[in-house]
Amino acid sequence: MKLPKLTLIDDLLSLLYPQVCAACGTLLFKHEEIVCLSCRVLLPKTGYEMDDNNPVSRIFWGRIPFHAVSACYFFSKQGKIQHLIHELKYKKNTEAGLFLGEEIAKELIHSDLYQNIDFIVPVPLHPKKIQIRGYNQSEILGRGMTKIMQSKLITSNLTRAVASSTQTKKSRFARWENVKDIFVLNRPDEFAGKHVLLIDDVITTGSTIEACGRMLMQSPEIKVSVAAAACAVL
Repeated sequence: MKLPKLTLIDDLLSLLYPQVCAACGTLLFKHEEIVCLSCRVLLPKTGYEMDDNNPVSRIFWGRIPFHAVSACYFFSKQGKIQHLIHELKYKKNTEAGLFLGEEIAKELIHSDLYQNIDFIVPVPLHPKKIQIRGYNQSEILGRGMTKIMQSKLITSNLTRAVASSTQTKKSRFARWENVKDIFVLNRPDEFAGKHVLLIDDVITTGSTIEACGRMLMQSPEIKVSVAAAACAVL
């Protein structure tokens, strides 16, 4: 039986440019996309979205009154989630980010804490950083989330006015000093009385999330929740 031409071309391309799992690097089978089935099952979920007293939410107690805070997965060095986020941030693998966004949303829609989200707002990058990277990784997560959640992605209201230095290896206080005055809310009335979901890739000390949250809360009667792809084991 003669194989269709497209199948032959696809097979040839797969030999020349093999598709690998963004989480573990193994070759994907034909029925697999982005992340292999094994990794999909083994991704380390936190379950924090179901608990308003989880370790990530407690980071912000006494600092800022978020409605809910969670991170979908545990982040560990050389772990599957680190590989996925590394693919998104540094290897221009936006498909990995869209996958992560969809998976986050699939968890959130089952939580009473994350119902009736009006807007999804990614933690913004400075335009210079976007020019270098090509995109905001948190915005890519948001695009994936909108495929599952009936919420609108807004990227032009909360913006970053100052290109801060990297947060890596900074202390908690230094991280806060680095980000406390760098965000701007351009249209406070747009979020007035709305439930806004602030999203980021990884929560560590929470300084960036707190700075963004304080700007968002300039909107009258706003309710702000937070969701990240990952957090360190707490």
